[in-house]
Amino acid sequence: MKPLKLIILAALVLGLSACAQKDEVSRNEPLSTQLLGPAPVTSFNVQDVRISVPDTLSVSEANVYYPTADIVWRGDVYGERHQQIEALFEEAMTRGLKGLHGTRAIFVDVEVTRFHSLTERARYTVGGVHSIRFMITLRDVQTGAIIGKPHLVNGDLKAYGGKKAVANEHRGLTQKVRILAHLADLIQHEVISLKTDDAVTNLPALASE
Repeated sequence: MKPLKLIILAALVLGLSACAQKDEVSRNEPLSTQLLGPAPVTSFNVQDVRISVPDTLSVSEANVYYPTADIVWRGDVYGERHQQIEALFEEAMTRGLKGLHGTRAIFVDVEVTRFHSLTERARYTVGGVHSIRFMITLRDVQTGAIIGKPHLVNGDLKAYGGKKAVANEHRGLTQKVRILAHLADLIQHEVISLKTDDAVTNLPALASE
C-alpha cells in the first residue's frame, strides 16, 4: 500500500475512535446534566427555596378522563397530595438552583396554584397535558426587597398516553421523573433571567426567614 493511502487510513481510524469516545460520554452522562446543561452564569446565590401548596387547593382521586380539581396526581402512592406536591417542588427547585453561586443572596418563594396531572384512565389511553401553574417571587436576603415582579409561571408539560406512556415507564421515564426534570429546568430559567438590580419594592421578609 502506498504511503499516502496509509496516512489517509490512519486519519479515518483516529476520527472514528474520537467520535465513539464522544458518543459514549454523552450516553453515560446523567439525565439531569443532559437536561439542564452546564451551570449557568448568574449573580444570584439561592439561600433557600420556600414552597407553599395551599390547603384551599381542591384534590380529586376520581379515575375519570378529566376531573374537576386543582390537584390531580398519581405519580406517588395514594396519600396526602398537598404534601406530595410540595415535596416534588422542593426536589425540583433544589435540583434546578443548586448550581447558582453568585454574590447576591436570595430567597425563592413558590406558591403552587394548580397541579393537574393525568388520571390512570387518561394516562393509559389518550394522554394529555400536565397542567402546572405557580407564582414565583425572588427576595433579597438582606433587605427583603422583591427582585423583579412576582408572576405566574405556566409549567405545562405534554403528558404521554397509551403505549408511549407504558414504553416510557419501562425506560424509567415516569410522570414524576419527567415533571421533576421539567420543573428544575423551568425554575432555573426563571431565576437566571432576572438581573440583580431588578428590585422593585422593599417589603418585609417572610416570617420563616
